[in-house]
Amino acid sequence: MMRYILAIDQGTTSSRSIIFSESGEIMAIAQKEFAQSYPQDGWVEHSADDIWHSVLETLQKVFEKCALTPAGITSIGITNQRETTLIWNKSTGKAIYPAIVWQDRRTAEQCRQLSADPERVDYVKKTTGLLIDPYFSATKVNWILNNVEGAKAAAENGELLFGTVDCYLIWRLTGGQQHVTDATNASRTMLFNIHSQQWDKKLLDLFAIPECMLPEVKDCAADFGQLDTALLGRAIPIQGVAGDQQAALIGQTCFEKGMAKSTYGTGCFMILNTGDEPLVSENRLLATVAYRLNGKVTYGLEGSIFMAGATVQWLRDGLKLIDNAEETEALAQRARRNNGVFLVPAFTGLGAPYWDPDARGAILGLTRDTGISEIVAAGLQSVCYQTKDLQKAMESDGARPCTLRVDGGMANNDWVMGFLADILGAQVQRPVITETTALGAAYLAGLQAGIYTSLAELAGKWQVERTFTPRMTKAQRNEAYCNWKEAVSRIRSH
Repeated sequence: MMRYILAIDQGTTSSRSIIFSESGEIMAIAQKEFAQSYPQDGWVEHSADDIWHSVLETLQKVFEKCALTPAGITSIGITNQRETTLIWNKSTGKAIYPAIVWQDRRTAEQCRQLSADPERVDYVKKTTGLLIDPYFSATKVNWILNNVEGAKAAAENGELLFGTVDCYLIWRLTGGQQHVTDATNASRTMLFNIHSQQWDKKLLDLFAIPECMLPEVKDCAADFGQLDTALLGRAIPIQGVAGDQQAALIGQTCFEKGMAKSTYGTGCFMILNTGDEPLVSENRLLATVAYRLNGKVTYGLEGSIFMAGATVQWLRDGLKLIDNAEETEALAQRARRNNGVFLVPAFTGLGAPYWDPDARGAILGLTRDTGISEIVAAGLQSVCYQTKDLQKAMESDGARPCTLRVDGGMANNDWVMGFLADILGAQVQRPVITETTALGAAYLAGLQAGIYTSLAELAGKWQVERTFTPRMTKAQRNEAYCNWKEAVSRIRSH
């Protein structure tokens, strides 16, 4: 009898529920977008209620799209936008402030001040694998506690709970019974020792965060509690959790050291499996927990780009050059080759390897011949150039991936994937199932539920749909990338 897994994929701009069969076939998808809020320059917020209700709506609607009922679901997996920070009252369940999103840069000045101490920078890097940056959760928590009236005292009195989005959802899904997270999400908070796999007391003191606010940290495949029966009429176990990028690594079955994937969602994130030991980057990449299973940690080297699909969203909603993302492929094909136009999407600063929170976006190289096609093509190319930045940084750290598995919405754009292979000078492999983030969460839940017996079994399920190979000459590639680097240098804050 076929078994089914429900994956909740809570992203930056929408929430989705996807039902997978145990063979990995997608049975149904329900999606719900929700509002983004930008209260000030560089600030990005979500309503906690919007996140919750969007998840709840997709949970209910996904069953309307297939013949299954909640009774047919064996297990639930959750994957989520990482670093986004929520603090809520544990008695009422009400968030005391909107969710501060991973893209938010409001704590840039605090991070600059903290980074003035080389010993502190070194401690954070060695302990957490991260850089001191507004991207991560620690300074977001500190900001909320210091800027919401009464929050600091309430936290010290044990009245408040902190969590990343997975943690908040589990708390709501279990009717407030479970305050837990997994090791991948914990590793993105800048509060977690990735070696000892414990919350770090020195960092909690540095950011003035009471330990009683923090969730219990579990393996990625574990028992995270049961769905409140009031939600779907059945207490389904939640048994798999991973942050979205690590979930995609699992969905792409990159289980061997040296394997890499790049996900093109709101942002773009490349992770390389580094095995049993974290690789300390000398090029401002991040050491992170790739996954933790049966208490054993596998580490990853990660480069994070803030704007990928979000750039296309800006072309649609901000400039109104397109009506939908699907139009971009045909427009890019019509663009003049080597037109000299570069779009640097530093709308909320630059991520790896620059980590420049004060950089701002620009379109460079405009002429009277420049049209919509050229601007759209430049927006798409910017994602590929930023991936090249990550590849070069990994190469300098001695860990260059020669083949890249890709996923996310933009991976379905053949023009983008072709240019990506060209500018990387590497093969780009697109799998049959590109919903690998949700699939990774389903795989984790399935491992814990006993549907799958091993990572090797999962690796056997991966299938390539198309391989893109480079067509550019090395000279063409180097010239194009050199021009991109010049464009980036023009918008840097220092």
